[in-house]
Amino acid sequence: MLFYGKTDVGKKRAVNQDNFIVKKYSSDVLFAVVCDGMGGASGGNIASALAIETFSEILDECEKKHPAFFGMSEDELLNLLFEAATEANRVVYEQASDDPTLAGMGTTLVGCIISGEHSYVVNVGDSRLYVVDNGDITQVTHDHSYVQYLVDLGKLTPEEAKHSKNKNLITRAVGTEKTVGPDLFTCDVKPGVYAVLCSDGLTNHVEPEEIKDAVSAINNGQDIQSACEALIDCANSRGGLDNITAVILSI
Repeated sequence: MLFYGKTDVGKKRAVNQDNFIVKKYSSDVLFAVVCDGMGGASGGNIASALAIETFSEILDECEKKHPAFFGMSEDELLNLLFEAATEANRVVYEQASDDPTLAGMGTTLVGCIISGEHSYVVNVGDSRLYVVDNGDITQVTHDHSYVQYLVDLGKLTPEEAKHSKNKNLITRAVGTEKTVGPDLFTCDVKPGVYAVLCSDGLTNHVEPEEIKDAVSAINNGQDIQSACEALIDCANSRGGLDNITAVILSI
């Protein structure tokens, strides 16, 4: 398996509120999570770190009982991701409720388990997972954002949404409410196909076609670290207005 991730503070923020983790459970099973915190410098940091830690702990506890998740069905793996995301929500929400200085903190969360040639995906917020396959790129997740809501209603075009002053308003996050409804997806990640998890610090500056080109270069001899760093550098070259995180995975 190939995997590499990087997070960068960007050009305008003093603190990096993004967090990510990639963990390999076996030769053909790994998981990754990207979180983009919000709620002030300290609150965003704490929310994304707590979400990553809690999410990982839930998966690790399950993996102890089912090594490399062997024998678990698609429904069971999706339920595991749902449980991990909702537990992360509980932990972040309770921490914010207990400490007035952290009131309102929260985080996006996009995570996946890749097992063999199948990927199981969970999403809350506007961090994304793309699949790059044979010259095509597909956004697997669906943003929980105000502008995406307007696009879904036909009141904004996707192009208008990119330039809207409200594009950073999200409609769902981990930890801002007592309960949260994660979205779940499945997709195939065959040899030579790549999953890309990223925060909006990347997608606000780098177009999907550019993500595809950078990742596709891996099949033409580019190493995965350089491809990931090229994405971060591209976002920074266009202003780096937010923290930037990219994770690339492949079997």
